[in-house]
Amino acid sequence: MLVTVSDALDSKLAETTGWFGWTLATLGCAGALVAALLNSEQAGSAAAQDWSPFVLVAGLLLVGLVADEDRLFSVAGNALARLAPNGLLLYVVTVGLIVTVTSVLNLDTSVAFLTPILIYTARNRGVGEAPLLYGCLLLSNAGSLMLPGSNLTNLIVLGHLHLSGDQFLSHMAPAGFTAALVTALVVGVAERRSLLAPVVPVAESEIPVLGVGLIAVVAVTVSVLVLRSPAVPVAVIGVVTVIHRSFSSEVSPRRALGVLSLPVLIGLFGIAVGLGTLGRSWSGPAHLLLHLDSWGTAVAGAVTSVVVNNLPAASLLAARVPPRPFALLVGLNIGPNLFVTGSLAWLLWLRAAKSAGARPSITKACLLGIVAVPLSMAGALSMLALNGSH
Repeated sequence: MLVTVSDALDSKLAETTGWFGWTLATLGCAGALVAALLNSEQAGSAAAQDWSPFVLVAGLLLVGLVADEDRLFSVAGNALARLAPNGLLLYVVTVGLIVTVTSVLNLDTSVAFLTPILIYTARNRGVGEAPLLYGCLLLSNAGSLMLPGSNLTNLIVLGHLHLSGDQFLSHMAPAGFTAALVTALVVGVAERRSLLAPVVPVAESEIPVLGVGLIAVVAVTVSVLVLRSPAVPVAVIGVVTVIHRSFSSEVSPRRALGVLSLPVLIGLFGIAVGLGTLGRSWSGPAHLLLHLDSWGTAVAGAVTSVVVNNLPAASLLAARVPPRPFALLVGLNIGPNLFVTGSLAWLLWLRAAKSAGARPSITKACLLGIVAVPLSMAGALSMLALNGSH
């Protein structure tokens, strides 16, 4: 039986906004406050650089809540399942879908919207959830090197360079494609037994509610594709959608706040502001990157992402113009696959997977990441070298 976000949110609320979230919020607020007191001008500059990713994510989560209640995810999963006659082809189609959505919309949209779709798809075909479940997370991170908006760290790091989408694509497309391909191969080989298992006929599809949820998803998609700064419009769409639905269903303000996990978002934003201020006031990070080659820069980005999360890491390491911005992005975007602290996408993925009734294993995802990250980073950096980028 399919479990929707709305059915599971109450039981997951305490888990998501427990001591970890409030501890993170406390640390983030303290870090931002200290930064503002020590250097208000640099703290303001860091905040201006970092606020949009968090506002965008908040809007996406609210839209996702209503879309799931309208059964859009389960219906989409059933439709995808009907296209693939076997598990292997289903995986190939899924890889293309994840990379496409990640590239065009961004990785947070990918994990927030696609994770429940892929879980429902696997159940409808009678195949194991693991390849699609773990592939969604790892490929969303690894495949976020294609376009500036694919990963909001791209916008932070390259904000100094003012590259157009075409220019960014010319530098990063080979690296992004290689990273995604290597990651897909690692997950596919690890889960080959599940992919080769026989499939069952697809069950009858549910009937979705074609209303405000669908309108909101379309509006968000258009906003992200068309607007240069979609954060505020997407957030407004999310808030308006939830308010509208609250009058006719069980989408209460309390439930919406639970979906947002405000302590986590506030904490990460505060840490990003604090580290961004540090990077502007202290030459240490810039000096370190100046003396590293492309491989060292990527490793520094990956390690820093795991330690402080990739958005604060981008704010710290790109507070000044990085000498090797594309290599830095390889580390910031792919490195988070090593551990749950690496990116906000991990938290969105865990929430979406658990809310859809799955039982994602952080340990298993990390083990897959430990194998995939060095290989995919090596492939991406090799493509950058061949392309003359760094």
